[in-house]
Amino acid sequence: MPRVRIVHTTEYNYASPVTLAEHRLMMRPRDSHDLRLLDATLGIVPAGATIRWAHDVFGNSICYLDWPKGRTDFLRIVSTLDLEHYPGHEALPIEPAAETYPFRYAGDEYPDLSRLIEPHYPDPDRQVEAWARRFLRPAGNTQTRELLIAMTEAIKADFTYEARETKGTHAPLQTLASKRGACRDFAVLMMEAARALGFAARFVSGYLYDPALIDCVDPMIGGGTTHAWCAIYLPGAGWVEYDPTNGLVAGRNLIRVCTAREPHQATPLSGGYIGRPEDFLDMTVNVEVMVGDPPGFDFRAKDAVAGPPNGRMPTAVALATRQPDAKVATPAELGTEASLGDLDLTPS
Repeated sequence: MPRVRIVHTTEYNYASPVTLAEHRLMMRPRDSHDLRLLDATLGIVPAGATIRWAHDVFGNSICYLDWPKGRTDFLRIVSTLDLEHYPGHEALPIEPAAETYPFRYAGDEYPDLSRLIEPHYPDPDRQVEAWARRFLRPAGNTQTRELLIAMTEAIKADFTYEARETKGTHAPLQTLASKRGACRDFAVLMMEAARALGFAARFVSGYLYDPALIDCVDPMIGGGTTHAWCAIYLPGAGWVEYDPTNGLVAGRNLIRVCTAREPHQATPLSGGYIGRPEDFLDMTVNVEVMVGDPPGFDFRAKDAVAGPPNGRMPTAVALATRQPDAKVATPAELGTEASLGDLDLTPS
């Protein structure tokens, strides 16, 4: 049961004051049997934003920010999460009828899963399907669990990871041809490969906490930043998470924030501004993930986050929620984070 503290900060700087358009945040995870959200804080500079919360079509928690008036040359948004994680186990039992592939989903589940089963990207020559079928046994049935684990591990072993901050996700055919991509590209490739075989798959966005923060082991790819992976629905076991970037199974070390049918529906932060294109100077993003196993782990040691590079400290803080498990952020708790200019913070 690791205790995890995440400080996700974004900052935008502008050459001259601009008007901030609406921003959309997906940074608050849902409390569940595998994740207990102890505290959530959202700090916003400049203050004065109109704040509203909603659930999207997938049940994810969405925060909308809108500044009704005023102009600024600076925006900072800091999300701080304190949570306990209860990782799932990759050996979760699967219903006997689904232990071997192929199998069929139950009739009462199929209507809810059908949109997640059908492929979402063109594959006219069925190259993605052909790649997926490499993991099937030449004769007889294939063990479902072994099939998906082999697919996860093959992407980890055969593809080259490249962090990418630009907007968008590569199509599976592009990732398959280049053998390289960002975590979101690998997640989409595995989703489409699984869908080609008839599995229901969805996109997951969140954070990866690295065991290297606790133990002296080689660091995982994407540790301490936003991360993307996928989940496959297996009867009996439910939604089982697979991280093809790191070869991880069943949510181990993965902090799920939101799930969606496609990557663009799970963008952590997006927004825009009204001004000239040349007004945008830069964007800085920092995600700090601190891990420890209580008792004896003191989160207070890193409560203070450094101020922005230009030395300005926030003069006001807006509380983004009055929910019971949220608190008002103080200037000392704020870090650097921002968003603007039709940019998003898609997991790299």
